[in-house]
Amino acid sequence: MKFLIISLSLLFTSHVLSAQDFALQQLEDSLRHHEWVEVQDGDRTIHNFVVYPEVSENAMAVIVLHENRGLTDWVRSFADQLAADGYIAIAPDLLSDFDESHKRTRDFESSDAARDALYHLDPDRITRDLMAVQNYVSGLPASTGEVAVAGFCWGGSQTFRYATNATGLSAALVFYGSAPTNEEAISRISVPVYGFYGGNDQRINSTIPETSELMQKYDKTYIYNIYEGAGHGYMRTGDAPDVTQANKTARDSSWEWIREILSEL
Repeated sequence: MKFLIISLSLLFTSHVLSAQDFALQQLEDSLRHHEWVEVQDGDRTIHNFVVYPEVSENAMAVIVLHENRGLTDWVRSFADQLAADGYIAIAPDLLSDFDESHKRTRDFESSDAARDALYHLDPDRITRDLMAVQNYVSGLPASTGEVAVAGFCWGGSQTFRYATNATGLSAALVFYGSAPTNEEAISRISVPVYGFYGGNDQRINSTIPETSELMQKYDKTYIYNIYEGAGHGYMRTGDAPDVTQANKTARDSSWEWIREILSEL
């Protein structure tokens, strides 16, 4: 029976990994420079995946915040796609140093376990980690010092929340993540926030009116698009070989808007 349990666990893990084989292939085919870097936050070590663009001048940096399954191959492939457009991309693993047995996402036995761990993270710790990552990437010799942040799902919510705490950011790009409801937090935002939402995601979209009202109340820039027919997570599923047309259209349209936003910062 013990052997059977282990075998099923391995099968589950293999299934989770194979679900993003397309993203891993994108990374393997990339000609851009990839590296893993460690950033210190006090006595904690944050593991980060960094991709450099092939450009002749210094570049803006974008911090990429992962979904609620941790730092996956698809999140790394998104960072590579940003670098293809001329930006330094850094994707921190916010499960870094979770505990003695789990130093990064890949140490968790399943994506469900990684998800469960994420919801036990201290919000203040996340903020400190992101500030350390922002300080690191803005100080790179190849960086202009300008930094934007973009995140998906859980990472989209963290992107919005980080915008309420961070200084020195250029913009926050929130992909299907909810916003803080605390008015004092909203009042602290000093950068434009751009929202990307799938039309078939009412769990998140039902929060947009309140978010818009609060942002307007405190004279904050909040511009968003809702892509009809697209579901939650459409940026990831829009990259997959078995993508639906609605998700692919939303993904492609979002990339056009991403490029427009970043080029105007």
